[in-house]
Amino acid sequence: MKTSSASLSKIRLHRAPVRIMHWLNVPILCAMLMSGWGIYNASPIFPALTFPTALTLGGWLGGSIAWHLAVMWALAANGLLYILWGLFSGHFRRDFLPLTPRSALRDVKLALTFRLEHRLGRYNAIQKAFYWFALLCGLLLVLSGLSIWKPVQLYPLVALFGGFDRARYVHFFAMGGIVMFAVVHVAMVVTVPSTFLPMITGYIRRKPRETSDE
Repeated sequence: MKTSSASLSKIRLHRAPVRIMHWLNVPILCAMLMSGWGIYNASPIFPALTFPTALTLGGWLGGSIAWHLAVMWALAANGLLYILWGLFSGHFRRDFLPLTPRSALRDVKLALTFRLEHRLGRYNAIQKAFYWFALLCGLLLVLSGLSIWKPVQLYPLVALFGGFDRARYVHFFAMGGIVMFAVVHVAMVVTVPSTFLPMITGYIRRKPRETSDE
C-alpha cells in the first residue's frame, strides 16, 4: 500500500546556515586545493609526486600563490562562521557528540559486515569521527599554512611544527586528509543518494511513525 504525500511528515534535517556554508565550501576548497597543488609542483617535498597541470590553478607559481592567498580569506571567513555557528547553535554538540572509542569500534564492525544502518538526520559514530577528523585537518591546514606564509613573523608557530620544512609536511598531509574526507563524503552520497536533496532543501518527508526517532 502506497503512502500519499499528504500523509508524510516534513522533517528538517539541515538548517540554512549549514547548507549555505557547505555549498560555499565546494568551490572554495577546489580553488584552494588546485592552487595549492600548483605551488607544491614548483617545489615538491616528494620529488616523485607532482600533480597534473590540468588539476592546478594559476598557470605559474606566482599565479597559483595569488589564487591561494585570495581564496584563503574566503575559506577563513566561511570556516570561522561555521565554527561559531556550530558552537552557539549546538550543531557540534547535537550532531557530532557523543563519540566514544567503543561506539566507533562498534560501528566499524557493523560497517565491515555491511550491517551499519544509515538513518537520515542521525550521524553514526564513523560519521562523527570523520567530521572531527576533517575539523582537525582544517585546523592543521590553517596553522601550518600560516607558518609557511609568514615564517619570520610567525616564528613561534613555525617552531611549534619543528621548523619550516616540517610545517610543509604537516600542510601536505592535512591536505591529503581533507581530500580523503571529501572522497569518502562523495562516496557515501553516491551510496545513499537520499542524503543529497536534503542538503539543498533542508528537509525530507517521512511516514508519521518514522518521526518518533527525531
